[in-house]
Amino acid sequence: MVIIEQGVVKNVDAATAQGAPRVETGAFASRRRTGTRFLPALLLSAVVVSGMTAPGLGIARQGSGLGEPVALAGLPPEARSTERRIHSGGPFPFSRDGVVFGNYEKRLERRPRGYYHEYTVPTPGARNRGARRIICGGDTPTEPDACFYTEDHYNSFHRIVK
Repeated sequence: MVIIEQGVVKNVDAATAQGAPRVETGAFASRRRTGTRFLPALLLSAVVVSGMTAPGLGIARQGSGLGEPVALAGLPPEARSTERRIHSGGPFPFSRDGVVFGNYEKRLERRPRGYYHEYTVPTPGARNRGARRIICGGDTPTEPDACFYTEDHYNSFHRIVK
């Protein structure tokens, strides 16, 4: 049985949960006698909680995958071509172009489902769609609020600026 007490998760047996004394042996019993029983759990809780809210600790946060903005002129020619197709409404070379991007990695700003759409940026020499994409967000696909470029299949994003 698992009990949460003062924010600490404890795994106890049914007898202990009903008030029966629990006999402990080994290192855990000595910690209990010295009063430091909860110290390791408390420290772990503090690290986890601070890691979720503090910047730069390597735990995924909303928007944490954004790199430096990139100029449209600085993108590969295939990306510039894809961006022109997005603003003109197509045609697109891949059947998956324009599908809803779920933002499951939560690297872009959290928005309602259907806000973001993804488009393939062809990779020369690739036998498949490759890893490069442009993700655009907004209510009107041909006039997006913002577009982002990823060359590593959603691991990082760069906001495209003109």
